[in-house]
Amino acid sequence: MNKRTSHELPTAWHRTGTRIQLRDGSVFVRTEGDLGARTPVLLLHGFPTSCYDYARVWTRLAAHHPLVTLDFLGFGASDKPVHFSYSLLEQTDVLLQILARLGLTSVHLVAHDMSTSVASELCARRERGLLPIQLRSLTLANGGMLIDLTQLSTAQQILRRPVLGELFARTSSYPLFQHSMRSLFGTPELIDGAELRQLWELLVRADGKARLPQISSYLEERRRFQDRWIGAIQRLEDVPSMVLWGARDPIAVLAIGERLARLIPGARLRVLHELGHYPHLEDPGAFAAELLDFLAGLPA
Repeated sequence: MNKRTSHELPTAWHRTGTRIQLRDGSVFVRTEGDLGARTPVLLLHGFPTSCYDYARVWTRLAAHHPLVTLDFLGFGASDKPVHFSYSLLEQTDVLLQILARLGLTSVHLVAHDMSTSVASELCARRERGLLPIQLRSLTLANGGMLIDLTQLSTAQQILRRPVLGELFARTSSYPLFQHSMRSLFGTPELIDGAELRQLWELLVRADGKARLPQISSYLEERRRFQDRWIGAIQRLEDVPSMVLWGARDPIAVLAIGERLARLIPGARLRVLHELGHYPHLEDPGAFAAELLDFLAGLPA
Protein backbone atom coordinates (compact mmCIF):
# COMPACT_ATOMS: atom_id res chain seq x y z
CA MET A 1 0.00 0.00 0.00
CA ASN A 2 1.21 3.48 -0.80
CA LYS A 3 1.61 5.26 2.54
CA ARG A 4 2.57 8.69 1.30
CA THR A 5 0.26 11.53 2.13
CA SER A 6 -1.12 13.73 -0.60
CA HIS A 7 1.25 16.55 0.44
CA GLU A 8 4.57 14.68 0.26
CA LEU A 9 6.72 15.07 -2.84
CA PRO A 10 7.80 11.56 -3.70
CA THR A 11 11.29 11.88 -5.27
CA ALA A 12 14.31 14.17 -5.31
CA TRP A 13 13.22 15.27 -8.78
CA HIS A 14 9.86 16.33 -7.36
CA ARG A 15 11.40 18.03 -4.37
CA THR A 16 13.08 20.56 -6.68
CA GLY A 17 9.58 21.53 -7.80
CA THR A 18 6.76 23.18 -5.91
CA ARG A 19 3.03 23.11 -5.35
CA ILE A 20 0.57 25.75 -6.43
CA GLN A 21 -2.79 25.75 -4.70
CA LEU A 22 -5.81 26.30 -6.93
CA ARG A 23 -9.49 26.15 -6.08
CA ASP A 24 -9.75 22.57 -7.35
CA GLY A 25 -6.60 21.27 -5.67
CA SER A 26 -2.85 21.50 -5.27
CA VAL A 27 -0.88 21.19 -8.51
CA PHE A 28 2.74 20.03 -8.70
CA VAL A 29 4.83 22.33 -10.91
CA ARG A 30 8.48 22.11 -11.90
CA THR A 31 10.45 24.83 -13.66
CA GLU A 32 14.05 25.44 -14.59
CA GLY A 33 15.87 28.46 -15.97
CA ASP A 34 14.90 32.10 -16.26
CA LEU A 35 11.30 32.03 -17.46
CA GLY A 36 11.36 35.75 -18.14
CA ALA A 37 14.50 35.80 -20.28
CA ARG A 38 13.34 33.51 -23.08
CA THR A 39 10.13 31.79 -24.08
CA PRO A 40 9.99 28.58 -22.04
CA VAL A 41 9.22 25.11 -23.33
CA LEU A 42 6.04 23.79 -21.71
CA LEU A 43 6.03 19.97 -21.43
CA LEU A 44 2.64 18.30 -20.95
CA HIS A 45 2.24 14.65 -19.98
CA GLY A 46 -0.22 11.89 -20.83
CA PHE A 47 -2.37 9.18 -19.26
CA PRO A 48 -1.90 7.44 -16.85
CA THR A 49 1.53 8.72 -15.89
CA SER A 50 2.77 12.23 -15.01
CA CYS A 51 5.31 14.91 -15.83
CA TYR A 52 7.96 12.60 -14.36
CA ASP A 53 7.87 11.10 -17.87
CA TYR A 54 10.14 14.02 -18.86
CA ALA A 55 12.74 13.45 -16.12
CA ARG A 56 15.15 11.63 -18.44
CA VAL A 57 15.00 14.31 -21.13
CA TRP A 58 14.88 17.31 -18.77
CA THR A 59 18.61 18.06 -18.43
CA ARG A 60 19.17 17.87 -22.17
CA LEU A 61 16.42 20.40 -22.85
CA ALA A 62 17.25 22.65 -19.89
CA ALA A 63 20.74 23.22 -21.31
CA HIS A 64 19.11 25.20 -24.13
CA HIS A 65 15.71 26.49 -22.96
CA PRO A 66 13.82 27.45 -19.81
CA LEU A 67 11.38 24.66 -18.97
CA VAL A 68 7.96 24.32 -17.32
CA THR A 69 5.99 21.19 -16.56
CA LEU A 70 3.20 20.12 -14.23
CA ASP A 71 1.13 17.17 -13.13
CA PHE A 72 -2.50 17.58 -14.12
CA LEU A 73 -4.98 17.08 -11.31
CA GLY A 74 -5.45 13.35 -10.77
CA PHE A 75 -1.86 12.53 -11.76
CA GLY A 76 1.54 12.11 -10.16
CA ALA A 77 2.33 14.46 -7.29
CA SER A 78 -0.73 16.68 -7.76
CA ASP A 79 -3.93 16.27 -5.78
CA LYS A 80 -6.41 13.65 -6.97
CA PRO A 81 -9.76 15.04 -5.84
CA VAL A 82 -12.90 12.94 -5.90
CA HIS A 83 -15.14 15.88 -6.80
CA PHE A 84 -13.51 17.02 -10.03
CA SER A 85 -14.80 16.30 -13.51
CA TYR A 86 -11.41 15.44 -15.05
CA SER A 87 -12.71 16.88 -18.30
CA LEU A 88 -9.90 18.08 -20.53
CA LEU A 89 -11.72 21.41 -20.64
CA GLU A 90 -11.21 21.79 -16.88
CA GLN A 91 -7.66 20.46 -17.11
CA THR A 92 -7.00 23.21 -19.65
CA ASP A 93 -8.37 25.74 -17.16
CA VAL A 94 -5.99 24.34 -14.53
CA LEU A 95 -3.07 24.68 -16.92
CA LEU A 96 -3.90 28.29 -17.76
CA GLN A 97 -4.24 29.16 -14.08
CA ILE A 98 -0.75 27.76 -13.46
CA LEU A 99 0.74 29.70 -16.38
CA ALA A 100 -0.88 32.88 -15.07
CA ARG A 101 0.55 32.27 -11.60
CA LEU A 102 3.99 31.88 -13.19
CA GLY A 103 3.52 35.12 -15.11
CA LEU A 104 3.96 33.50 -18.51
CA THR A 105 2.64 35.11 -21.66
CA SER A 106 4.10 32.79 -24.31
CA VAL A 107 5.32 29.18 -24.55
CA HIS A 108 6.70 26.58 -26.89
CA LEU A 109 4.17 23.81 -26.33
CA VAL A 110 5.11 20.11 -26.28
CA ALA A 111 2.27 17.64 -25.64
CA HIS A 112 2.24 13.86 -25.37
CA ASP A 113 -0.63 11.35 -25.37
CA MET A 114 -3.73 12.70 -23.53
CA SER A 115 -2.34 16.23 -23.43
CA THR A 116 -2.28 16.49 -27.23
CA SER A 117 -6.01 17.12 -26.81
CA VAL A 118 -5.31 19.78 -24.17
CA ALA A 119 -3.03 21.36 -26.76
CA SER A 120 -5.88 21.20 -29.28
CA GLU A 121 -8.22 22.90 -26.79
CA LEU A 122 -5.66 25.69 -26.40
CA CYS A 123 -5.67 26.07 -30.19
CA ALA A 124 -9.49 26.14 -30.21
CA ARG A 125 -9.53 28.92 -27.63
CA ARG A 126 -6.83 30.75 -29.53
CA GLU A 127 -8.86 30.97 -32.73
CA ARG A 128 -11.82 32.24 -30.69
CA GLY A 129 -9.71 34.99 -29.15
CA LEU A 130 -9.93 33.40 -25.69
CA LEU A 131 -6.32 32.29 -25.12
CA PRO A 132 -4.34 34.57 -22.77
CA ILE A 133 -0.93 33.27 -23.88
CA GLN A 134 0.92 33.15 -27.17
CA LEU A 135 1.77 29.79 -28.71
CA ARG A 136 5.21 30.25 -30.24
CA SER A 137 5.33 26.65 -31.50
CA LEU A 138 3.53 23.33 -31.14
CA THR A 139 4.95 19.80 -30.91
CA LEU A 140 2.61 16.81 -30.73
CA ALA A 141 3.94 13.38 -29.71
CA ASN A 142 2.13 10.03 -29.80
CA GLY A 143 -1.39 11.09 -28.93
CA GLY A 144 -4.55 9.29 -30.07
CA MET A 145 -6.23 12.53 -31.10
CA LEU A 146 -7.85 10.88 -34.10
CA ILE A 147 -9.97 8.52 -32.05
CA ASP A 148 -11.17 6.43 -35.00
CA LEU A 149 -7.57 5.47 -35.77
CA THR A 150 -6.56 4.85 -32.15
CA GLN A 151 -6.07 1.21 -31.11
CA LEU A 152 -7.21 1.35 -27.48
CA SER A 153 -5.57 -1.08 -25.09
CA THR A 154 -7.62 -3.65 -23.19
CA ALA A 155 -7.18 -1.63 -20.00
CA GLN A 156 -8.44 1.56 -21.68
CA GLN A 157 -11.51 -0.26 -22.99
CA ILE A 158 -12.31 -1.71 -19.56
CA LEU A 159 -11.84 1.60 -17.74
CA ARG A 160 -14.51 3.19 -19.94
CA ARG A 161 -17.16 0.73 -18.71
CA PRO A 162 -19.25 1.55 -15.63
CA VAL A 163 -18.71 -0.65 -12.57
CA LEU A 164 -16.27 -2.95 -14.39
CA GLY A 165 -13.88 -0.04 -14.87
CA GLU A 166 -14.00 0.82 -11.16
CA LEU A 167 -13.37 -2.80 -10.18
CA PHE A 168 -10.47 -3.07 -12.63
CA ALA A 169 -8.89 0.14 -11.33
CA ARG A 170 -9.19 -0.88 -7.68
CA THR A 171 -7.70 -4.33 -8.24
CA SER A 172 -4.95 -3.40 -10.70
CA SER A 173 -1.42 -4.25 -9.60
CA TYR A 174 2.17 -3.37 -10.34
CA PRO A 175 2.85 -6.57 -12.36
CA LEU A 176 -0.11 -5.76 -14.60
CA PHE A 177 1.03 -2.14 -14.95
CA GLN A 178 4.58 -3.23 -15.75
CA HIS A 179 3.37 -5.64 -18.42
CA SER A 180 1.08 -2.99 -19.97
CA MET A 181 3.79 -0.36 -20.03
CA ARG A 182 6.41 -2.61 -21.56
CA SER A 183 3.98 -3.51 -24.34
CA LEU A 184 3.91 0.17 -25.31
CA PHE A 185 7.67 0.51 -25.78
CA GLY A 186 9.33 -0.08 -29.10
CA THR A 187 12.55 -1.01 -27.29
CA PRO A 188 11.51 -2.27 -23.81
CA GLU A 189 15.10 -3.03 -22.82
CA LEU A 190 15.79 0.73 -22.62
CA ILE A 191 13.52 1.04 -19.55
CA ASP A 192 14.60 -0.59 -16.31
CA GLY A 193 12.37 -1.86 -13.55
CA ALA A 194 13.22 0.96 -11.14
CA GLU A 195 11.84 3.55 -13.54
CA LEU A 196 8.63 1.60 -14.07
CA ARG A 197 8.25 1.15 -10.33
CA GLN A 198 8.50 4.92 -9.84
CA LEU A 199 5.87 5.54 -12.49
CA TRP A 200 3.60 3.10 -10.67
CA GLU A 201 4.20 4.71 -7.27
CA LEU A 202 3.24 8.08 -8.72
CA LEU A 203 0.10 6.59 -10.25
CA VAL A 204 -1.16 4.94 -7.04
CA ARG A 205 -0.17 7.81 -4.75
CA ALA A 206 -3.10 9.51 -2.96
CA ASP A 207 -5.60 6.87 -4.10
CA GLY A 208 -4.76 7.55 -7.73
CA LYS A 209 -6.01 4.19 -8.98
CA ALA A 210 -9.54 5.12 -7.96
CA ARG A 211 -9.47 8.16 -10.25
CA LEU A 212 -8.60 6.21 -13.40
CA PRO A 213 -12.19 5.59 -14.58
CA GLN A 214 -13.07 9.29 -14.14
CA ILE A 215 -9.94 10.40 -15.96
CA SER A 216 -10.56 7.95 -18.80
CA SER A 217 -13.60 10.01 -19.80
CA TYR A 218 -11.20 12.07 -21.91
CA LEU A 219 -11.44 9.32 -24.54
CA GLU A 220 -15.14 10.10 -25.03
CA GLU A 221 -14.34 13.82 -25.17
CA ARG A 222 -12.02 13.19 -28.08
CA ARG A 223 -15.00 11.98 -30.05
CA ARG A 224 -17.42 14.59 -28.72
CA PHE A 225 -15.09 17.54 -29.40
CA GLN A 226 -13.43 16.22 -32.52
CA ASP A 227 -14.71 19.01 -34.77
CA ARG A 228 -13.62 21.65 -32.25
CA TRP A 229 -10.18 20.18 -31.57
CA ILE A 230 -9.13 18.73 -34.91
CA GLY A 231 -10.73 21.67 -36.70
CA ALA A 232 -8.61 24.09 -34.68
CA ILE A 233 -5.29 22.43 -35.53
CA GLN A 234 -6.30 22.22 -39.19
CA ARG A 235 -6.51 26.01 -39.17
CA LEU A 236 -3.26 26.56 -37.27
CA GLU A 237 -1.54 28.33 -40.14
CA ASP A 238 0.63 30.79 -38.20
CA VAL A 239 2.15 28.56 -35.50
CA PRO A 240 5.21 26.46 -36.43
CA SER A 241 4.35 22.83 -35.70
CA MET A 242 6.06 19.47 -35.49
CA VAL A 243 4.62 15.98 -35.20
CA LEU A 244 7.20 13.82 -33.38
CA TRP A 245 6.21 10.15 -33.32
CA GLY A 246 7.48 6.84 -32.03
CA ALA A 247 6.66 4.53 -34.94
CA ARG A 248 6.19 1.35 -32.87
CA ASP A 249 3.32 2.74 -30.79
CA PRO A 250 0.56 0.09 -30.68
CA ILE A 251 -2.11 2.58 -29.49
CA ALA A 252 -1.46 5.95 -31.09
CA VAL A 253 -0.29 4.27 -34.27
CA LEU A 254 1.98 5.94 -36.79
CA ALA A 255 -0.96 6.49 -39.15
CA ILE A 256 -2.26 9.09 -36.66
CA GLY A 257 1.01 11.00 -36.71
CA GLU A 258 1.13 10.90 -40.49
CA ARG A 259 -2.47 12.13 -40.75
CA LEU A 260 -1.84 14.95 -38.28
CA ALA A 261 1.20 16.08 -40.24
CA ARG A 262 -1.01 16.38 -43.32
CA LEU A 263 -3.81 18.16 -41.47
CA ILE A 264 -1.72 20.82 -39.68
CA PRO A 265 -0.61 23.51 -42.15
CA GLY A 266 3.14 23.32 -42.72
CA ALA A 267 3.72 20.73 -39.99
CA ARG A 268 7.06 18.96 -39.87
CA LEU A 269 6.88 15.17 -39.37
CA ARG A 270 9.72 13.41 -37.56
CA VAL A 271 9.49 9.66 -37.00
CA LEU A 272 11.53 7.80 -34.38
CA HIS A 273 11.42 4.40 -36.03
CA GLU A 274 12.63 2.17 -33.17
CA LEU A 275 10.56 3.80 -30.41
CA GLY A 276 7.02 3.34 -29.16
CA HIS A 277 4.42 5.28 -27.21
CA TYR A 278 6.87 6.97 -24.80
CA PRO A 279 9.76 8.12 -27.02
CA HIS A 280 10.99 10.63 -24.42
CA LEU A 281 11.28 7.82 -21.86
CA GLU A 282 12.77 5.23 -24.18
CA ASP A 283 15.42 7.35 -25.90
CA PRO A 284 15.65 10.83 -24.37
CA GLY A 285 18.66 11.64 -26.53
CA ALA A 286 16.82 11.06 -29.79
CA PHE A 287 13.69 12.83 -28.56
CA ALA A 288 15.65 15.86 -27.33
CA ALA A 289 17.71 16.06 -30.52
CA GLU A 290 14.60 16.29 -32.72
CA LEU A 291 12.89 18.80 -30.45
CA LEU A 292 15.95 21.03 -30.08
CA ASP A 293 16.57 20.96 -33.83
CA PHE A 294 12.98 22.05 -34.45
CA LEU A 295 13.15 24.86 -31.88
CA ALA A 296 16.53 26.05 -33.17
CA GLY A 297 15.02 26.58 -36.62
CA LEU A 298 12.23 28.86 -35.42
CA PRO A 299 12.29 32.61 -36.00
CA ALA A 300 13.83 34.54 -33.11
